[in-house]
Amino acid sequence: MTLPVVDSDLVAARLVLIRPHLNERAWRLLLGAEATALGRGGIKVIAAAAGVHPDTVAAGVRELDVDEPIPGRVRRPGAGRPPKAVTNPDLLAALDALVDPLTRADPQSPLRWTTKSTTKLAAELTARGHQVSARTVAKLLKQAGYSLQANSKTLEGNQHPDRDAQFNYLNTQVVRFQSCGDPVISVDTKKKELVGNFQAAGREWEPAGSPRQVKVHDFADKQLGKIAPYGVYDITANTGWVNVGTDADTGAFAVESIRRWWTTMGAASYPGSDKLLITADSGGSNGSRLRLWKTELAALATETGLDITVCHLPPGTSKWNKIEHRLFCAISRNWRGRPLESHEVVIETLRATTTSTGLTVNAELDTTTYQRGIKITDKQIAALQATQLHRHEFHGDWNYTLTADNTTTRPTPPI
Repeated sequence: MTLPVVDSDLVAARLVLIRPHLNERAWRLLLGAEATALGRGGIKVIAAAAGVHPDTVAAGVRELDVDEPIPGRVRRPGAGRPPKAVTNPDLLAALDALVDPLTRADPQSPLRWTTKSTTKLAAELTARGHQVSARTVAKLLKQAGYSLQANSKTLEGNQHPDRDAQFNYLNTQVVRFQSCGDPVISVDTKKKELVGNFQAAGREWEPAGSPRQVKVHDFADKQLGKIAPYGVYDITANTGWVNVGTDADTGAFAVESIRRWWTTMGAASYPGSDKLLITADSGGSNGSRLRLWKTELAALATETGLDITVCHLPPGTSKWNKIEHRLFCAISRNWRGRPLESHEVVIETLRATTTSTGLTVNAELDTTTYQRGIKITDKQIAALQATQLHRHEFHGDWNYTLTADNTTTRPTPPI
């Protein structure tokens, strides 16, 4: 058979240019059209120029004669290799056994404490006699309803039966204080931070190719150490105060932070007010069971003349604290990607924190050394309860008022 005389290099160059823009069916039709135009022997010529099997070109020639091609199909029915799940019926069951959450604690499972990447799953399946690629594993997982997911923080442990009731009670107190023009603050200690040229989470605009150089290891600087930012957020005024402590996060430190807020901001914002409402978590340096916290608050009440009411959030609900969403999140955004090189940088960065909703923040460095391990005896707490500490009728362990007058025994104020 005499093959048609054509410039195969020219044909090959033309086909190479057009191939990336065509799907399989359009590619076959083009090859078929080229072969048909050449006539007898054209299939072999085009197959050689395109680098495909002659059967592919012949299929294209046949498809040119089909009057009504199957709509929406690129491949002919039955074309291509059959799926792995068809040729290997046991593959899906073997894959499901590896990724099923119930098998994670199975001592016989080789992947029980490893990351379930498609590469590792494919290697384990291959070792068990199921030859498969990582890409195929990903496709099978998607078809089976799996997807890549991070951990979801939704489990709070055992939910207290009075959790919702406490939130309703707390909200009622906030509304009552605000309606009377009295201050309402949310308090908490932000995560401790290393001071020095250490890596900071997040990114900041820098000249291209010139990232900020920081220390490789996060060993605390002996001179600068760590800071414990204790925040006070005024819910009504949308203002924040941060007492940046350099020592222990104790009950005395927590109350001192509130004292500094009242002296610096609170008294001026609420002149003539003789009441203060504090909302706080149930744990930490301002925990509902911490005797030192209550003792120090009693001293603050006497010193300022304020009747201080405290309402704690139920256990396991600290993420609902207003200060987390109104103050701390703004601070974290403001110093992301920025090493806290010195105490001055910390203070200035805190003071520069603002939001589009009008938040302003003031900050002060607290270098006081706070004694650790202070014990408040049963006798001391009993004396406090007899004079200043008055528990509310509803959950007195979470809700209580420390009155300013410690000279006489007074009944629990109406709530």
